[in-house]
Amino acid sequence: MAAGYLEILRARHAARLLAGTLTGRLPNATAAIAVVLFIRAEGGTYGLAGALAAVYGVANAVGQPLLGRLVDVHGQPRVQLPAALVSALGMAVFALSGTDPLPVAYASMVVAGLFTPPLEGGLRALWPSVLRREDQVHTAYAMDAVAQEVMFTVGPLLVTLFVSLWSAQAALLILNGIGVLGALWVVVSPPSRAWRSAPREAHWLGALRSPGLLALLGAFLFVGMALGSITVAAVSYADDHGGDAVYGWLMAALGLGALVGGTVYGARRWTGAPERRLRVLVAFLAVCYLPLLLMPGAVAMTALTALAGVFLAPCIACAFIIVDRHAPKGTVTEAFSWLVTTFTVGASVGTGLAGPVVEWGGAGWGFAVPGAAGAAALVVLLATGRVLAATGDGAVVAVSSENDPNRAVEPRFSSGDRA
Repeated sequence: MAAGYLEILRARHAARLLAGTLTGRLPNATAAIAVVLFIRAEGGTYGLAGALAAVYGVANAVGQPLLGRLVDVHGQPRVQLPAALVSALGMAVFALSGTDPLPVAYASMVVAGLFTPPLEGGLRALWPSVLRREDQVHTAYAMDAVAQEVMFTVGPLLVTLFVSLWSAQAALLILNGIGVLGALWVVVSPPSRAWRSAPREAHWLGALRSPGLLALLGAFLFVGMALGSITVAAVSYADDHGGDAVYGWLMAALGLGALVGGTVYGARRWTGAPERRLRVLVAFLAVCYLPLLLMPGAVAMTALTALAGVFLAPCIACAFIIVDRHAPKGTVTEAFSWLVTTFTVGASVGTGLAGPVVEWGGAGWGFAVPGAAGAAALVVLLATGRVLAATGDGAVVAVSSENDPNRAVEPRFSSGDRA
């Protein structure tokens, strides 16, 4: 298992691109908790903290595909680094001015979220130009999904460490400074500077003109809802079974399960169409949410939560391959960014939906939401099977002279009138 990942990391520039991307995404991964701790230190309410974090999240969801499209048109260095600088500047204004005046705080959150660089989509666009074989690219996608779980575990720990050593204000400034350095480390690398997307087909919808991609995004909206809802239901369960400590163990178990599942998935070479494989993975994901309805004691519940997370990272890694297969020519970064946005929006919807459900029926009904969302994702994939198969068959991840993994003109679009 380790040999496959070491082979990827030994490839020239691979470790640098992965580390730089994860570092550059730290501000985004820690924004919610850092904003809450900062507002609390400033004497603000949790309601205000939640509103500011929500504004950041919405702006981030809007900005990712827009910036992804700019990356496809203008290249990575000309978009990623300026966006990182503007985003860090917005967060710095927020950290230095606080909540007085309040409109400045909200405007700063909008800027910081809107200009968060699409490093995640950019890395996935770079893998085919760095790695030699298609199976290596697939392994890199799985490693990428696993690394995300590590980042979202380590990130909050770094926030609390910086707050304890210095202050919440310093934590915001340091993390965003680190993020700029991470983005810089990526964009000055030879693969990032050399990467060019293939010429685009002129269309205002960009990547969203692909029916297969739309089908995938519809399914992953529900996958995001499942993840968002389980975090709320876990809070309600923990209130009756030991409090915050139990909640921490449940969330750690969820991340550990995803890490283990993604690691095992990426260590194997898979055959067959990834569209069919994703349906199987999503089915297992939905089924593994069902035992949570039993709500046993804290120890057993922690184990069940780990099981619930096992198929999350494999689903995400498989989705990366499908995005590569379905993204219209010249829109690969934008397409990956749409997946990030859809998953984020789904998680927010799941969080908002689970709250009233838990208040009405308790934690048991709350844990029914992720199972239902997982089932809905499977229904979408089954209902759109022909669309996914029609646009995905025969596509491969390959390196072209333009470092673009989608070099073949898709048959449903004309090759003229390029943007």
